Amino acid sequence: MTTSTHEHYAIDQPSSARRIMGHIEALAGPDHTSSVAAIRRYAYTSEYRRTIDYFAAAFRELGYDVWEDPLGTFVARNRPAGTPAFGLGSHCDSNRNGGKYDGTLGVVVALEVCTLAAELGLDLPLQVVSFLEEEGSGFGLMLLGSRIVAGDVTERELREVTAIDDGESLWTHAERAGHQPERWRECARVLDDLSGWLELHIEQGRVLQDTGGRIGLVEAIAGYVHADLTFTGRADHAGATPMGWRADAGLAAAETALEAERLAQRAGEGTVATVGRLELDPGLINVVPGRAWMTLDCRSPHQESFEGVARDLERYARRRAELRSLDLAWEERVTVPATQLDAQLVDRLDHSACASGTSPLRMISGAAHDTMYVAPRIPSAMVFVPCEDGISHSPQESADPRDAALGAEIMLNAIVAST
Repeated sequence: MTTSTHEHYAIDQPSSARRIMGHIEALAGPDHTSSVAAIRRYAYTSEYRRTIDYFAAAFRELGYDVWEDPLGTFVARNRPAGTPAFGLGSHCDSNRNGGKYDGTLGVVVALEVCTLAAELGLDLPLQVVSFLEEEGSGFGLMLLGSRIVAGDVTERELREVTAIDDGESLWTHAERAGHQPERWRECARVLDDLSGWLELHIEQGRVLQDTGGRIGLVEAIAGYVHADLTFTGRADHAGATPMGWRADAGLAAAETALEAERLAQRAGEGTVATVGRLELDPGLINVVPGRAWMTLDCRSPHQESFEGVARDLERYARRRAELRSLDLAWEERVTVPATQLDAQLVDRLDHSACASGTSPLRMISGAAHDTMYVAPRIPSAMVFVPCEDGISHSPQESADPRDAALGAEIMLNAIVAST
């Protein structure tokens, strides 16, 4: 590795890429997933425990202190508490049908940045965080670890939210794993003393691939609202009940799904709306649905856009329910505000990328990330690398470790410029 002019550190990217890929392959092995078909590891499972232990061992080799907060978010730090450090990291839990790169690549690249800093003799103050349960695959709540750290939860939530697989509470699982959930308010200390924050992630879209880019710099993360809609009508015989006499919950759900599309298109500005699940009851071919349950995921980098779509969709759904003699229950799960990232830190990344010989693309993230909950407290930015055909949350997920190595070089130099 050699140092170029203007304080830019040029790394041996092929060696860095090999190291990154070695970690990715090791963490895709049978000790770190409960499935041979996909990456499946959720908070408090044995697979997750072994993954955290893998990172703990790697950071200890670099001389870092490692620990976990009272609910299990992992921290590695090379400075004592109370002194400034620059933060970086992501998450290492998976989607329920996950791939090797989502989240995990961000923690691996954070490890690589720490390794590079040591090899270059740079005494950078660094702290790496792997947030608990980002995907929500264990307990159904996305960004849970970073929400806890940000204080955006209540103790009642933590006691009442239950595991998808066994129905036991998060509180019980955390205690069984050796944590102390009653100290959950202390999790906020994870962000103490951080002077900045960077997260590298696969794009989970195909903008970089389609434009030939290798590096994306995220300027904002879309906010979102998640909601459940339940239409309740009357289940009737499909053959014996005339069309005009029905209280068909399925038709109202179908109309509402199409209206979600129309409203999102009208809002524009990157607004999207998705009905990801739709269930009809009793779900028989010869019975008019008496109940329809559907989910709504609406996102935009502009707060007023996604909130406006959700508000207008609720009004529309209530009108359709009334016209079809149905009851409607609308339940909002969570609203997460849109997040603007730190312009100065993004500019430092841009300068570093150009010095590394690449032209970065400024981007908006439509996917949610833990950085959303870090950014209100700490100057934050994100780096995207391409994933093949935009595929993510799938065993077919694929990314080039050479892009990740380039990202590590860019992040390293941005941190040098920030400290």
